[in-house]
Amino acid sequence: MKKSMLIVALLISASGMLYSRDYTVASPDGKIIMTVSVGTGITWSAAYEGREVISSVRTGMVLGDGRTLGENERLRRATPGKVDQVLEPVVAYKRSKSPDSGNTLVLSFRSGFSIQFRAYNDGVAYRYETALKEEIIVKNEIADLRFPAGSTAWYPLEESFTSHNERIFYPASLDTITNKHLASLPTLFRANDVNVLFTEADIEDYPGMWIRGGGSGIITGVQQGYPETEKLLTDRDFYITETKDYVAKTKGTRTFPWRVFIIAGNDGQLVESDMVYRLGSPGRVADTKWIKPGKVAWDWWNASNIYGVDFRSGINNDTYKYYIDFASKNGIEYIVLDEGWYKIGSSVLKSIPGIDVPELCRYAGSKNVGVILWVVWKTFWDEIDEAVELYEKWGVKGVKVDFMQRDDQKIVNFYYEAARKTAEHHMLIDFHGSYKPDGLQRTYPNALTREGVRGMENSKWESTITPEHNLILPFTRMVAGPMDYTPGAMINMDRANFNPQFTRPASQGTRVHQMALYVVYESPLQMLSDSPSNYMREQECTDFIVGVPVVWDDIKVLDAKAGDYLLLARRSGNEWFVGGLTDWSPRQLDLDLSFLPAGEYEMDIFQDGVNADKHAQDYKHLKKSVKSGDKMNVGLAPGGGWVARISPK
Repeated sequence: MKKSMLIVALLISASGMLYSRDYTVASPDGKIIMTVSVGTGITWSAAYEGREVISSVRTGMVLGDGRTLGENERLRRATPGKVDQVLEPVVAYKRSKSPDSGNTLVLSFRSGFSIQFRAYNDGVAYRYETALKEEIIVKNEIADLRFPAGSTAWYPLEESFTSHNERIFYPASLDTITNKHLASLPTLFRANDVNVLFTEADIEDYPGMWIRGGGSGIITGVQQGYPETEKLLTDRDFYITETKDYVAKTKGTRTFPWRVFIIAGNDGQLVESDMVYRLGSPGRVADTKWIKPGKVAWDWWNASNIYGVDFRSGINNDTYKYYIDFASKNGIEYIVLDEGWYKIGSSVLKSIPGIDVPELCRYAGSKNVGVILWVVWKTFWDEIDEAVELYEKWGVKGVKVDFMQRDDQKIVNFYYEAARKTAEHHMLIDFHGSYKPDGLQRTYPNALTREGVRGMENSKWESTITPEHNLILPFTRMVAGPMDYTPGAMINMDRANFNPQFTRPASQGTRVHQMALYVVYESPLQMLSDSPSNYMREQECTDFIVGVPVVWDDIKVLDAKAGDYLLLARRSGNEWFVGGLTDWSPRQLDLDLSFLPAGEYEMDIFQDGVNADKHAQDYKHLKKSVKSGDKMNVGLAPGGGWVARISPK
């Protein structure tokens, strides 16, 4: 009898392991429901207004000792909760007050492993947490995802893990994406007529995640192995030549990066989301009063090609004093000394003959302009302690660090160390040749912006930077955070007449398309990429551009379709700015000014000229009186734009 009862008890226990139990966590508005199943494995799914948009096939973490966290786990407790706070970013790249309100579910297992799930009105996220005594080796993180049949993607196809992540987003049916198709994040999927943007947040002491296709609507997360050997192949390309058989060696007690899925019923909601920022770690810089966002007169895109002067332009003090004078006259906060101020491949502590950085900093300071220095990351890293101390002594206000082009654990740790060390010496940092933003700007607000985007510099040598490309970025890459795209071309071409030019570059699309990018694109360190000589010849446009803020109090997307068009409004204080863009198709958009508070306003407008379709620099500047609730038509030429500043009377 006792033996029979024991057998029954064992069978009941075994059956408990075989059958899963479901837990749910819903967004505050109830539109998004995340269902988590715990059995022999852990899986989850997310539905938007009753339509499933994504599910996990397999979730877990393989450790170096052979364990797989997330398999055959014994649940200790399931703890529901919520986050409910209002964040006030030090640098308000999207909005000055960010409501961080969502519901949470923490599943804690007896092995010392937990998973935290969050559901917000704009998406869901999960991350692993461990409470293990010893250091652990992570061999692999399992993230196999399934999308419903018929799903599509804007897919940022990559060639290898060594990448600047400056990709073209290709439209693709998900069933055509295979294991051969590597992609970086963020990647935008369309499932059951709902947008799902997959990215990550709070990557620290851990590699970034990438994806490959798995067939049948499956996407598999993959990561770069930890470097075993590295080789400097050129003056700036520090490549991994061999990897270890694991992706990370890290503390046993820690939290891991958030896996983020921004879910939006319409395209405009993607642009409005700041979920990645909210999931970043809280700030680690106590004194932030010195952090000053602003615009930058940039030398590299225009090849220092100034004219109408009595000195030979180039990488010399006379040229940079010209940039400083231009910046000072136009209220531009910074200039950059880009590639060439020091001998590439040598020390970042010594400038070339003809460049006197302390003198330029002194001259710039006398005119209320700051100096930012470009450096190759590896050379900078080798001398970082001496460099930040010296640059602070010189009066340098920031660094633009370039060519990391990796996101393995070692390089991710460089980002944190570089941000911390520059902050200690009151310097801004702009990461180029970088992976996508992950909320680091919340943790280190001096990390104002980063590249990781196929920006306008590429128009110097190729034809990929089209108006359509410009209209994919706000719904993909920009959702992850600020991007140093570097707008501002004053030489503008229609599609038929564009040719890449390295030293006298131009943009595709109209003049006003370029101007509108300053309202549409988010970057608290925003470049003016063209030659000061060109801006001074186009002073009317320049005056408007330099008057557009780089930080914002609020955003409202008014009309949007990814890859086709976008019309949005941003608020700075009691002023509003409206930016509109179209692809190569001419459009008529309806602008409803109901977002304005009651009152009378003056609208300062730049719109495509009547001949902008054949002479892209043609524009019309006008002013008109408006009030809240007025409706007006916005006409856009092929590759065109529309931009306005709305000020109370």
